Amino acid sequence: MVLSSEREVLESSEAILGATSGFIHLEETATQQPTVFYSRFEESMEMNADRQTVANYLDVHQEWFSRCARPMQVEPIGKNGYTLTIGRFGSFGYQVEPKISLDLKPAQESVYRIETIATPDYMPAGYDVDFKAIMELVEVPISRSCVKTRVQWQLDLKVYLWFPKFIRVLPESVIQNTGDRLLSQIVRQVSRHLTHKVKTDFHTTHNLPIPRKP
Repeated sequence: MVLSSEREVLESSEAILGATSGFIHLEETATQQPTVFYSRFEESMEMNADRQTVANYLDVHQEWFSRCARPMQVEPIGKNGYTLTIGRFGSFGYQVEPKISLDLKPAQESVYRIETIATPDYMPAGYDVDFKAIMELVEVPISRSCVKTRVQWQLDLKVYLWFPKFIRVLPESVIQNTGDRLLSQIVRQVSRHLTHKVKTDFHTTHNLPIPRKP
């Protein structure tokens, strides 16, 4: 079931996506200012293990990142980078498969950072993405002999879109509000999906019970 507010976002976004079937004309957008959509998202998850055990797992991202990101396609870049194909989006005969490349920086004092990097041999047409995430491991004592680790993070995401002239005649507030709301929904859904996959993968590989979310 789609709630009324969600339906409005989907219908509005479909109209905008459908109208953007021609915004890949780079010669038209080269001198334009992009429309910037922004979303901030905060989330956390609990692990039934001490901080060092969780850190050891996260540090070897080559072993878990690709399988936890499925069904998104993942291609490794060097030692700490990955290119993700987010999925296919489109309407009215126009489709695009956006890609984003991320650098998973080594932890410093239990703090991890993830940032966008350039995708090799790829030129995004009509859009750009600025992804910045900070993730921290906080050990939480449960009893004298038991601890848990809370993995908490904050994501700041900006998406730049170059629209054609016939889209820019629409009220700027309509485009801005629709884009911000839709981006927030996508980020929230993808983030919660990844959280569930990583949480399940960690506890399964360590033969630990998965903590229930309160």
